[in-house]
Amino acid sequence: MQEKKDAPLRSDAQRNRERILEVALTELTQSADAPLSSIARKACVGQGTFYRHFPNRESLVLEVYRYEVQQVADTAAQLLETRAPDQALREWMDRLAQYAMAKAGLADAMRRATSKQNALAGLGHGPVTSALTLLLTANEEAGTIRPGVAPDDFLLAIAGLWQIDPHGDWQSRAGRLLDLVMDGLRAGAPGT
Repeated sequence: MQEKKDAPLRSDAQRNRERILEVALTELTQSADAPLSSIARKACVGQGTFYRHFPNRESLVLEVYRYEVQQVADTAAQLLETRAPDQALREWMDRLAQYAMAKAGLADAMRRATSKQNALAGLGHGPVTSALTLLLTANEEAGTIRPGVAPDDFLLAIAGLWQIDPHGDWQSRAGRLLDLVMDGLRAGAPGT
């Protein structure tokens, strides 16, 4: 019996899928040519289970990318539950930087898997923009950032993240860049 695409996965199937994605992120970041059989073995799933979730390399690579973007997006609401809006925004920016470096590591795998670069951008834009809108709105309401900052303005301000070499000292460079952006967002905030 074949499961419907929209039907939720059983909990064991969901765990298998998540394990595959976690292992694939690590393996594909290290080598764009990582064998799918090696990813399945390291995820502790059989070949049949692996191919039921991901019938080919392209579907795996695109899903790793989508999964990572969704993890970044989900972090926004979680941070707002436990932190002040400005702290949540700054911590989310760090998570976005980690994502940017992982994406840079996956670049070869993504290029080899598909030439549909616009499809890749489309997978990430919606969830990131939604998360960013949530964070910017919370900060504007709290008076911790200047009013009227649009998600697209913010993304342009942090575009330098994608210029940082992921093989160098990216953490300190990204931290300095994001601190500058955060200082700029705070300038003119009504609560300061």
